[in-house]
Amino acid sequence: MFSMDIILIILVLLFASPAVTGAGIYIVGDSAGWTTIGNVDYRQWAATKKFQVGDTIRFHYNPEFHNVMQVTHSHFRSCNTSHPIATHTSGNDSILITSSGHHFYLCGVPGHCQSGQKVDINIVNRAPIVSSPSNIPPSSPAVAPAPSGAATFTRPVLSLQGLLIGVGLLMVLIFL
Repeated sequence: MFSMDIILIILVLLFASPAVTGAGIYIVGDSAGWTTIGNVDYRQWAATKKFQVGDTIRFHYNPEFHNVMQVTHSHFRSCNTSHPIATHTSGNDSILITSSGHHFYLCGVPGHCQSGQKVDINIVNRAPIVSSPSNIPPSSPAVAPAPSGAATFTRPVLSLQGLLIGVGLLMVLIFL
C-alpha cells in the first residue's frame, strides 16, 4: 500500500505540470537573446508568438551591457527611459505575465532602444472552452512549419488520453 504522501506527490505532479496548465516560456530573441548584436528583429520575433496570461517571458543578456525596462506605450514609441514601470538588471530575468494587453519592454542603455532593442509583447485572453454540438466533430488547428533553423516553441497540451492514463495509474497505485 502506498502512503498518502506518495499519492499527493503524484497528484501534484499530474495536475501542476506545464502540460496541464498550458503555460508557455518564451526566451525573447530565442537563441540570440536580448542584444543589439546580430540585428535581431524583436517585432518579427513577437509577431510569430501567441502569448497568453500565465506565460513567462525570459530575457537573457549580459548585464554589463544591457537591461530590461517595462515602459508605457508612449515611452516605448519614443524610447523614453525616464519613468519605467519596472527595471530588470540580472541578465536572466523571468517575467510572469499576469494580465492581457500590450506589455512594452526596451533596453535602457543609451542608443539601444533606438537601434531596435525593444519588444511589444501582446497578451491575448485565453479563449473560453466552448463545447461543440455532438453532430459536429471538433476541428484540429493547422500548424505551420517553423522556418528552417528557427527556434520553435510548442505550448504543451494535456490530451484526454494522457489524462486517462494518469488517472488510471493513480487508481492502480491507490488500490495496490
